[in-house]
Amino acid sequence: MKKPDANQGQPAPELISQRIAELADWRGEALGRMRRLIWQADPGVVEEWKWMGTPVWSHDGILCTGESYKDKVKLTFAKGASLEDPARLFNASLDGKVRRAIDIFEGEDVDEFAFKALVRQAVALNSSGKSKPSKKA
Repeated sequence: MKKPDANQGQPAPELISQRIAELADWRGEALGRMRRLIWQADPGVVEEWKWMGTPVWSHDGILCTGESYKDKVKLTFAKGASLEDPARLFNASLDGKVRRAIDIFEGEDVDEFAFKALVRQAVALNSSGKSKPSKKA
């Protein structure tokens, strides 16, 4: 792992691309794919690099973060508990009152249409200024 200040001054998109390349395995492919889907869902998304090396996608506030671990890639939606998830993509952090996450393991594929719908909902929620959870089923 690099020192926290080793990348200061580099644009976040470059740092995220470097992270994806450094992974050089299925995790890099998964993170790169999810990044492309985020851009497809919201061409106005802003990429940031926070917390000593975490890719962050924002639009009027944080949409989600992308972290890689030995056995998974985790996409955590900052206001995920407020989003409708009919495809049940969220499979982690389900007990939290605010965040929800999608853990992607080797060999798993995430439904592109459903994922982009989540991203669009997150953008709409951030843009509305609301942060209260949606109606419960």
